[in-house]
Amino acid sequence: MSDLEAFRVETRAWLEANCPPEMREPVRDDDDACWGGRNFKFKNPAQKLWLETMAARGWTVPDWPKAYGGGGLSAEETKILRSEMAKLGCRPPLMSFGIWMLGPALLKFGTEEQKLHYLPQIARGEIRWCQGYSEPGSGSDLVSLQTFGEDKGDHWVVNGQKIWTSYADKADWIFCLVRTDKTNKYQGISFLLFDMTTPGVSTKPILLISGSSPFCETFFDNVKVPKHQIVGELNRGWDVAKYLLGHEREMISGGGLGEGLASLGAAFPDAAANEPVLRAEMAMFDVETIAFRAHSERFMDEWKTGRAHPAYSNLMKYVGTELNKKRHELVMAAGGSDALEWESARSKGGAKPRTWLRTKANSIEGGTSEVMLNVVAKRILDMPGA
Repeated sequence: MSDLEAFRVETRAWLEANCPPEMREPVRDDDDACWGGRNFKFKNPAQKLWLETMAARGWTVPDWPKAYGGGGLSAEETKILRSEMAKLGCRPPLMSFGIWMLGPALLKFGTEEQKLHYLPQIARGEIRWCQGYSEPGSGSDLVSLQTFGEDKGDHWVVNGQKIWTSYADKADWIFCLVRTDKTNKYQGISFLLFDMTTPGVSTKPILLISGSSPFCETFFDNVKVPKHQIVGELNRGWDVAKYLLGHEREMISGGGLGEGLASLGAAFPDAAANEPVLRAEMAMFDVETIAFRAHSERFMDEWKTGRAHPAYSNLMKYVGTELNKKRHELVMAAGGSDALEWESARSKGGAKPRTWLRTKANSIEGGTSEVMLNVVAKRILDMPGA
């Protein structure tokens, strides 16, 4: 038996022994997931136990170094772990912007002190983060942001506004782009970390057409941020931001994989049998999903070994989000008028239409589809700019 096969056997046995039955059910929605953080209220004892058990083994971030709270697994071992979790239906023990976005940026740009301070807390689910990028006049064109940090010697005083800050009203800390030099558009931005309880920080939820929303407006009024909470070099925060955005787009593109979902043809056998046009659309979609899954595997291998084209995450984000939108449009079509039920016990509170409407944001958040296509055209296809 090879070392990897032995690892697979051991991992399967460990998961079977340690994953509570309640954590082998699919996550129903954001409120059903474990987000961690100092104010998070666990839904049941099993959710807390699963997080603590996985964190103790370093398996909330299996491929991070052990010194920073990770499991120290190789890329191949990490794949095996995720594969075995999927086979048993194990939930992710923790949903976290810290894991998906900030952690990789800290591993690359953070000081040793920052890594040792923040990463283990992220791995244990003790800090919930939000992202302070977009502003009312700076969405896809982030380099035009106006939130300003005035140099006060040993600290900055930050003033401005962010928008579309997901879960800002629930987050403990924010990773935030702040202009620290008004004379240089691209090299006048710094990447700062600060506590959301710092005096001068306030949030206001934004409601969406789906009836619920993770989004907030976030305001900074003379917020004092110590100098040591900068990540990377002064005025070179755009380098950190671009690297982090690659991981954010990789995360968002994952919606195209439809993890935990059967093929549409198998999920809606009556519609597939009785409606030829819809059956053909479902079949084409299932083929596209299989192709995207295979492409995603290759991309992740190349990304983790530094061989992926820097703009490839833009392509994956575009394709993944378009696939996710199409999936839910087909689900609605297969469900007929019943799928439109908004509030009823049978519809589980309108879960299908609310999720369908939520997917409309997929091609906007993390960079619009139009921006993604522009980047692909210029940087991958080497086409001339407008």
